[in-house]
Amino acid sequence: MDEFEHLKIRLRKIKIATDTFHKDKVIGAGAFGKVYKGMLTHYKGQSMVAFKRLDSRFGQGNKEFWKEIMMLSRYPHENIISLLGYCDTNGEKILIYEHASNGSLDRHLHSKTFTWIQRLKVCLGAARGLCYLHDDKGTQQRVLHRDVKSSNILLDDKWNAKVSDMGLSKLGPANQTHTALITNVVGTLGYVDPAYMDLNILTKESDVYSFGVVLFEVLCGKLCFEKSNDSFPSLVPIWEQKYKEKKLKEIIFQHLVQEMDSRSLETYSDIAFQCLHKRREERPTMSLLVEKLEAAIEFQETYEEMKQPKYYEHIIKSAVHVLTYKSLEELKSSLSKGVLLNGSKTWFSLNENGEHCEMISAAECVIPTEETSSFDEYESNGSSRFPRGYCYITYDGVFKAHIRTQFLSPYVTYTVNLVFKRPGEVLTSIKPLYVGICYRLEGETKSSVSCLADVREDGWLTVELFQFESQRGNVDIEISFKGVWDCASYHYVIEGIEFRPIEKVEHEVLEDDKQTISESDDTYWENKLPNDYDDIIKWSKDDVKWTTKKELYSILCKGFLMSNGQGWFFLAKSGKIKCLMLPARAALLQEQWKWSYEPESRFGQVAFDPSGPTHSFSIVYNIKSQILSPETTYACYLVYRLPEETNFDIPLKVKDENFHDGEGWLGLNNLRFIYLLHPQTPVIGKMVGHKSHNPLNRPKLSKSIPRQRDDGWMEVQVCEVQTSTTVETISMRVGLGTTFQWSWDLKGLTVQGVEFRPE
Repeated sequence: MDEFEHLKIRLRKIKIATDTFHKDKVIGAGAFGKVYKGMLTHYKGQSMVAFKRLDSRFGQGNKEFWKEIMMLSRYPHENIISLLGYCDTNGEKILIYEHASNGSLDRHLHSKTFTWIQRLKVCLGAARGLCYLHDDKGTQQRVLHRDVKSSNILLDDKWNAKVSDMGLSKLGPANQTHTALITNVVGTLGYVDPAYMDLNILTKESDVYSFGVVLFEVLCGKLCFEKSNDSFPSLVPIWEQKYKEKKLKEIIFQHLVQEMDSRSLETYSDIAFQCLHKRREERPTMSLLVEKLEAAIEFQETYEEMKQPKYYEHIIKSAVHVLTYKSLEELKSSLSKGVLLNGSKTWFSLNENGEHCEMISAAECVIPTEETSSFDEYESNGSSRFPRGYCYITYDGVFKAHIRTQFLSPYVTYTVNLVFKRPGEVLTSIKPLYVGICYRLEGETKSSVSCLADVREDGWLTVELFQFESQRGNVDIEISFKGVWDCASYHYVIEGIEFRPIEKVEHEVLEDDKQTISESDDTYWENKLPNDYDDIIKWSKDDVKWTTKKELYSILCKGFLMSNGQGWFFLAKSGKIKCLMLPARAALLQEQWKWSYEPESRFGQVAFDPSGPTHSFSIVYNIKSQILSPETTYACYLVYRLPEETNFDIPLKVKDENFHDGEGWLGLNNLRFIYLLHPQTPVIGKMVGHKSHNPLNRPKLSKSIPRQRDDGWMEVQVCEVQTSTTVETISMRVGLGTTFQWSWDLKGLTVQGVEFRPE
């Protein structure tokens, strides 16, 4: 008791401060009794305070009273409510706290004036308070709060968050990675960790779950439950589902949407969702929560800074030509068209998302080396964005580039692209072109190779070299180019190095083909079956047993092996449309492959280690048209597998060998490229706490990137097939091979077959 002697306050002083607990002094109430406010002199001085008058009839008694005193006096922190005194006299149990003049967080969730940046800072403050209690560094006993909720997060006059109500907390040992206490479940329904409720085992992750619920409340502008008839169902499952479906805008408090930075929202929602994982080990620590919330705030503050005209002052001052505008929107409109900066050495523009794009001219960044060809020189190019003499012509692609940027958007993932063209060439094709560029970042020993060039809207080619996440707009890097290979040209015009925000492409993981079959009558299911289903059943290798059309539909969706092993037949997810998978034996030239039995294959036999000339192979098939649906566009997929340790990151060229345009492998209309592995772009200096987008992110290549199937195999689209209305045989011969510069060994490639599904 001596430890708390300085906190004792006489009842008489409390009655004076509250006008003997007058109703006009009441500022709140809860499951403990009422809260009053009043001026009081205490051990820290005189200030407005809050008096929590405990009423034993509401369940909190002597134990909770003294625990609150002990916890708040022993664990002081700027984000934990301060205990200024207590009174335990004549049956009165009163706790005296610093006064949080803005009340509890739950009262502001639906406020239109409670901004997103304010909400983020409140969440960060509460997270810091809980992080202190959890004490991941192990310097004190770990405190598990057990009743984290928005009504227990108080806000002072400066909107600083204060975690309150420690009466239900539990102490755990220090210096332990994990703390698990077997205890009765307490807390507030809707916020309590389901794992805690099921097992009666309390861990620090239980607080993390509860805080995750609070984070979603702050995002959605409402409490985690709402009244429905006479019950109060939880909204948490709905919030989780909307996050998974990427439909957050359907649940976000609408008054926040317009002011949110997308990166801030993504960072915030990702960590909030992680808090709600059923598996405790998948939930973040409070220290990681603090880190992520700090990042979300930094994103938002930068976003708000960029909305101010003064943010563009340094760009305006650097412009070669005077920029005239009457508003920020007019300025952005001008910048979106592109402007020359820094004495015409930099090209600057805004993309459709308002993110900064910057290109440094070759004259500014290209440096010849001792190995550089003596024919290399700076020259003019009429189609360049830069003035005459600012481009660089190279004959062997050996040179250095020292690039310094000034105007990049902070916290944006950029691609670093080499911009060049073949002299005199005018390109109109939108298909990626093959060109091999070998390069490395200064200070590294390993070189990288980039193989595909995109055709920019103005006809110049761009090759992606690196990706990195900008910090405050500046980057200083040096790249050594070791050579360029291309059968179509022996020299190139380099315009410069371009920094462009990535276009995100979600790489699809194939869903399970199993149908969700609901109850209905036979007429409904017959309408989902192909008209010739009686003939289809006869194709099965085994007798097909079924009693209802619903059962038959389910069988056809799952698929079956056709007689003589000539293929695997199934229906598309939408029904009606016929699909087919040909075994490797029926789609590949036997002399180009080795063959073996594979129990994981639907057909038993698979092809592996192609040994065709120049490391190439062909897909050849003849299909009776009635096996597929008429007047349908099908995508043809190679279904394959690669060894775990492989580097098949060079693209394969794909050629329709039935099509002749006189240009051989280089024909723009006859040639496309596919990858058997997700191509990886080197990442420059990852920033801690930020995402890195390693895969090549080019929408134009979306059909050329492989996908993981639910059966464990990989697939990549090779070509398309259009069926007609008449009965005929569909024939195709497609060649796949490595490119001219690389003798690429396909050893380890295993092919199960070729599958046809509607586009």
